[in-house]
Amino acid sequence: MARHLPPLNALRVFEAAARHLSFTKAAAELNVTQAAVSHQVKLLEDVLGAPLFRRFNRRLVLTEAGQAYWPDLRNAFDQIDLATRRLNRRSGPQQLRISTLQSFAAKFLVPRIPRFQARHPKIELMISTSPLQVDFARDDFDLAIRLGGGRYPGLYVEHLMDDYAFPVCAPQLLAGRHPLRRPQDLKFHTLLHDTAVLPEEKAPTWENWLQQAGVPDIDTMRGSGYSDTSMAIQAAVAGQGVAMGRRALVIEELAAGHLVQPFGPVVKNRFSYYLVCPKANAQGRLVAAFRDWLVEEIAQAGLNGPDQKKPGLKKPAAKGGRPNGRA
Repeated sequence: MARHLPPLNALRVFEAAARHLSFTKAAAELNVTQAAVSHQVKLLEDVLGAPLFRRFNRRLVLTEAGQAYWPDLRNAFDQIDLATRRLNRRSGPQQLRISTLQSFAAKFLVPRIPRFQARHPKIELMISTSPLQVDFARDDFDLAIRLGGGRYPGLYVEHLMDDYAFPVCAPQLLAGRHPLRRPQDLKFHTLLHDTAVLPEEKAPTWENWLQQAGVPDIDTMRGSGYSDTSMAIQAAVAGQGVAMGRRALVIEELAAGHLVQPFGPVVKNRFSYYLVCPKANAQGRLVAAFRDWLVEEIAQAGLNGPDQKKPGLKKPAAKGGRPNGRA
């Protein structure tokens, strides 16, 4: 059946005006005059038979009809924009867009990218870092790597590796006036805190680690705080104190001798690393190539524990909860 749509240009103008709640700002975005915006909005109101804005002296307010119409229209334009960008990417270089945490990108992923590029020279990786969830219906990402509980409703979810925490420091702190030989020696050293870690039960914080180590008499409120794990690790490399190292993020520094693990225990985090993507992307060639390479890197680094899954994108999406397409 033929679609009976309002004029598309009028819809585009209304969406911009509703988003800005300003004819002036909409005109600037669309590179037209304010009078042209007003004309297109009036045209759309005539076609729909309902006013979309209430016009006051210096402000614009959506009517009830406008409030009901705009969200669906905005989503439709978002989908058109996303589809267009994806089509343009298919005709150009093959790009794989990845969202992950800044610490994981800096300390694990980026140092290994040359090996991926050597294996797949025609695939360009575009890596973006953020602690916020990705909305795959809105954001132009192919997959995400997340540290969490593994429950991402409506998405393909695959366990990559578990997360473990333990103290790390520069080698010089093993010597000197107060050498680090046992957990009790931490009272003579600066504690480096990763403030990005939520202070909850079983989180890899100094308080939780010292409790499991059976060392109750060390003040965990003292020391320096860093809003990102990678900064806390760099401070430890510089000899500024002792950090709570996350296994996947310090393995290269340990191997290079920039950091050492003075003692245990090693504590397992309740969160793990997961590869997350829309189900439609899971069997895609680019996602599969990256996933297989990443699993190999994790195995070669000795980071895959007993729960590590074998290669192959076969695991279904996590069950439970309402699908929201976010990770």
